[in-house]
Amino acid sequence: MKKFLSLILALVMVASLLAGCGNSGGGGGSGSGSGSASGSGASSGPVSGTPTSLSMATGGTSGTYYGFSGVLAQVLNEKLGGVLDIAVVSTGASKANIQLVDAGENQLAIVQNDVMYYAYTGTDMFDGEEACTSFSAVASCYPEEVQVIANSSITSIDQLKGKKVSVGDAGSGVEFNARQILAAYGLSFDDITVNNQSFADSADSLKNGTIDAAFVTAGAPTTAVTELSSTYSFNVLPIDGEHLAALQKDYGFYTAVTIPGGTYSCVADDVQTVAVMATIVARNDVPEDVIYEFTKGLFEYQSDIAAGHSKGELLNTETAVSGISIPFHAGAEKYYKEVGAM
Repeated sequence: MKKFLSLILALVMVASLLAGCGNSGGGGGSGSGSGSASGSGASSGPVSGTPTSLSMATGGTSGTYYGFSGVLAQVLNEKLGGVLDIAVVSTGASKANIQLVDAGENQLAIVQNDVMYYAYTGTDMFDGEEACTSFSAVASCYPEEVQVIANSSITSIDQLKGKKVSVGDAGSGVEFNARQILAAYGLSFDDITVNNQSFADSADSLKNGTIDAAFVTAGAPTTAVTELSSTYSFNVLPIDGEHLAALQKDYGFYTAVTIPGGTYSCVADDVQTVAVMATIVARNDVPEDVIYEFTKGLFEYQSDIAAGHSKGELLNTETAVSGISIPFHAGAEKYYKEVGAM
């Protein structure tokens, strides 16, 4: 009889453990059909005494998103090991990451803040798709500058009229950046000869003279542009204050930035431009206390993250709340209000 009771007790304990593993800790997420608790996949919150497992969508394994997120996860797992257990996943970057989070495949993601806005509003890159509101913002991490690279005879964006211009791959975020910036100057794609090329191909085409200018959205210095500067002299076209204000009025996700002189060997002076921000987002149904601990950890252990990846040097609470045009996750908002950033 005692053996029978022991067996029953053991089975009950195993069932309890299995139920606990399946608990996503969700609650109250809004969105496009994926805001239920079961879609989050996160384990119990910090109050349970066991780490909350979070999966973070990043980018290709050779890219900045993957490298930065990997260091971030390593640091927070080490420092907050009893609270969080973060695993990074290689993906197709911003648009794919939004879709993965919306589907509940990942609880966290790093994305461009303009792509984040398009998804949330169902516009531009997400035009014709249902607005995706199952996620919210956690932190802007670092800028990805919009660099307008032009041959040495072109000194301003309005001079691009009638020129051959690479605007990035078709349907890419860069292409939308190009449309928006040209529009701020009263130009459209009808006013230029559009070329859809990668950054590397754009650099080759500039050098060969088959295009006159190219839009590049990436953290400066950008490898393809740095390599171009070693054999070819170009200008990085500025966005002046008047046109910057017009751009930000229509697209609040843009942040004013300066590319320091000397970033590229052929550009001696500082260049004012705009940037989109690499931004961490989270599903709405990840518990508030989990995202609070995550956000707090980002800044309490910023120096450790910076020691592992150079982009960590740019993490601070002031820029973390800039360029955000969608709601913040309640946990992130709680932390920012505590430290006076909001």
